Amino acid sequence: FENLGIDYCCGGKKPLVEVCRAKDLDPATVVAMLSAMDDAPDAALVNLDAMTLSELCDHIEQAHHGYLREELPRLDFMTRKVAAVHGEHEPRLLEVRRVFETFNAGMVSHTKEEDEVVFPAIRRLESANGDKAAAAAGLKVSFDKLDSEHDSAGAALARFKELTNNYTPPDWACNTFRALYDGLAKLEKNMHQHVHKEKNVLFPRALVAA
Repeated sequence: FENLGIDYCCGGKKPLVEVCRAKDLDPATVVAMLSAMDDAPDAALVNLDAMTLSELCDHIEQAHHGYLREELPRLDFMTRKVAAVHGEHEPRLLEVRRVFETFNAGMVSHTKEEDEVVFPAIRRLESANGDKAAAAAGLKVSFDKLDSEHDSAGAALARFKELTNNYTPPDWACNTFRALYDGLAKLEKNMHQHVHKEKNVLFPRALVAA
């Protein structure tokens, strides 16, 4: 999906045929590509279906929230520096910086709420025998808010891709400039997986368990 440019997280939950038609792709070819991947599984992939809700929370915190805690400060520095040095020559870098500032603030708040409030509630839901209906109602409100934030993050990622010409630096770009584009490309891939695991796996399973 990443290679084909198919959105499977923020704009997911659409029939594959519909998505392929919109991107002028042959659905049978895409299905064949997916089947080939099933026949040769990636050892680095994790089996989300085999995880408990608590294990899913742990995995997301470690693989994605931990990544953001390390990477966002680095990208904050680089977007600021590259915009300051090259923004006059390439005005789109000023917009990259502006979009990143909003994205950064939003993701810091988003992951903090999940780590401190939402994920602990999901863990309690799995281990407790209390009023699960009330717990489900509270989680549904939280999930709706978080999903709205996921959509905003997805829009920012799409904007990064557009502004950077699919993360392709110009020939004259310095090393920091190139490192920034590489970092934004990796951020997009990690975020797609991050949002998919929450929006399409963890949140629906938590509501079913309630």
